[in-house]
Amino acid sequence: MTDKKISPAVIHRLPRYYRYLSELMDEGVERISSSDLSERMHVTASQIRQDLNNFGGFGQQGYGYHVESLKDEIGHILGIDKRHRVIIIGAGNLGRALANYQGFIKRGFKIVGIFDRDHDLHGKNIGGLFVRSMEDLPDFLSDTPADIAALTLSKSGALEVAERVVELGVKGIWNFTSCELLQSETLKNAEVVIENVHLAESLMRLSYALNDIEGDN
Repeated sequence: MTDKKISPAVIHRLPRYYRYLSELMDEGVERISSSDLSERMHVTASQIRQDLNNFGGFGQQGYGYHVESLKDEIGHILGIDKRHRVIIIGAGNLGRALANYQGFIKRGFKIVGIFDRDHDLHGKNIGGLFVRSMEDLPDFLSDTPADIAALTLSKSGALEVAERVVELGVKGIWNFTSCELLQSETLKNAEVVIENVHLAESLMRLSYALNDIEGDN
């Protein structure tokens, strides 16, 4: 892995490369040129070569890319050749959907626990896991260290919970709440990575694009 600074735009495209290469493997494709890959992904061949050259290339002149090897290399760069343990905080609709999604394990992410404050949910089986009390969190993480906490609870409780899981050793937060976690000095100064997922904002961007199309008609 290179030590050079990679632009966020390149990093943003890497999971997409991984997905397309996985699909090519499923189709039995063993090698592909940058031009053929560009047609599938709607990214220029030049952009693909530039992106991959950030990590040393991987292609051969006149041969293209070996699909399985390139997929494995990108998986290694993304760190998904490792197993990441994930806990879910919040057993509402979104938390249940995440717990039941089978695609995470294929990407190296294993849901190992789900927690909620609602006593009525405790003991309920969701995705093969029993919902636990938030009071169980310290003992659970002591026995089963987790890398990532997915926050699918209400905004009002998100900051407190984020600080708590970081104190307990979690290094990554997948934040589905609208809470701006970096308002916390504790989280600002902690060795933690936060990925915010704002579903409503994504939907509003789609609405803007639709409105823009309708405005042109």
